[in-house]
Amino acid sequence: MTTTPIETSGATHDVGDLSAKAREHLWMHFTRMSSYASAPVPTIVRGDGARVYDADGRAYLDGLAGLFVVQAGHGREELARAAYDQARELAFFPLWSYAHPPAVELADRLAAYAPGDLNKVFFTTGGGEAVETAWKLAKQFFKLTGKPMKHKVISRSIAYHGTPQGALSITGIPDAKKFFEPLVPGAHKAANTNFYRAPEHGDDLEAFGRWAADQIDIAIEMEGPDTVAAVFVEPVQNSGGCFPPPPGYFERLRAICDKHDVLLVSDEVICAFGRLGTMFGCDKFGYVPDIITCAKGLTSGYSPIGATVVSDRVAEPFFTGDATFAHGYTFGGHPVSAAVAMKNLDIFEREGLTQHVLQHEGAFRSTLEKLLDLPIVGDVRGDGFFYGIEMVKDKATKETFDADESERLLRGFLSRALFEAGLYCRADDRGEPVIQLSPPLVVGQAEFDEMEQILRSVLTEAWERL
Repeated sequence: MTTTPIETSGATHDVGDLSAKAREHLWMHFTRMSSYASAPVPTIVRGDGARVYDADGRAYLDGLAGLFVVQAGHGREELARAAYDQARELAFFPLWSYAHPPAVELADRLAAYAPGDLNKVFFTTGGGEAVETAWKLAKQFFKLTGKPMKHKVISRSIAYHGTPQGALSITGIPDAKKFFEPLVPGAHKAANTNFYRAPEHGDDLEAFGRWAADQIDIAIEMEGPDTVAAVFVEPVQNSGGCFPPPPGYFERLRAICDKHDVLLVSDEVICAFGRLGTMFGCDKFGYVPDIITCAKGLTSGYSPIGATVVSDRVAEPFFTGDATFAHGYTFGGHPVSAAVAMKNLDIFEREGLTQHVLQHEGAFRSTLEKLLDLPIVGDVRGDGFFYGIEMVKDKATKETFDADESERLLRGFLSRALFEAGLYCRADDRGEPVIQLSPPLVVGQAEFDEMEQILRSVLTEAWERL
């Protein structure tokens, strides 16, 4: 293990000492901590544009934008300056019966970006809290409007919606939930839009879309429309490896929700703020939800913030009469985070980041699709700058790997090999084994080619090992 001193923000650290402290005291998220019992902990010390650098000075292409977050790229001094300037003016004040200018201005700006009558903004500190807020809001909305039995939610298989107890209940990943049960009752699951794993529909994508939307209709009918408050869906589902909606899917789903007086919640914690080439993901697919949940890219990760954006219809009972939404967070709408978000959105507009994604999404797709000539690559799917590559054992039959093979492939080889080759991305098997790519929105063809070349080399070796 190296003990070369490193310098970050004027502070010098001993790399070996830093790794030892991390093993001893830092509990990393979604991490098998025993993996570092005798191995150095990878430690990222700085970022610049689309690259991050570890404690040994090695550079890595950030193929995941941190965690679907760093839209504007790393090292933006004006975002750091926005945080500094706001902290000097007003470092903190809660939104509990009081306002402050950054939150007011950001709420106004988000309402202007949002479609339809989504004009009310409830701030949180992250995406899971935004989802939790949306479910609680839906429950109270129907209690206030004379339908107190409507409290259940429908979400989709394998979908991830967060880790708080309510959001985790909405999450459709069994392994993410089993250690924390019993969870909040009333969350039910329906089919997702994984066309690759829907052979009964042949090549008819529109027929599959009708079928997938109708599965949510069936779930609402099964539970009883008078008991269902909301449907939670992502514009492009993350877990399972980026499932885009088939043509007509959201039009049909909107009609289903309207028929049953069920709120449509668009969970855009990943898909908002340019990830798909539009400010909100619902814009890409032409639907207007009742509620949008968002976070991550709102500040490009330079400070934590989330938001639940609500239609005037849903907000109305809380803005008239004496009803109060008895819910909130100490740091929701934090003035520093709100100021950073405003500056981040300035960058979006000045540099045309959403337009950049729309202009280059075809090139990103075609570059990644070159990998389909590899025997281990079964499918390449996604939208905008958000893609999943599904790996298979047999391309002809789409046979996947068993649990032991997936363990060896993903955790035993791919994650480490990709990182060592200079690409930070995500190898995941919460559905089928996939590699996910979600780079900063500032990348172009040079970075697309670099990702493809690293993936080609590592996946070729993975196939040989299998």
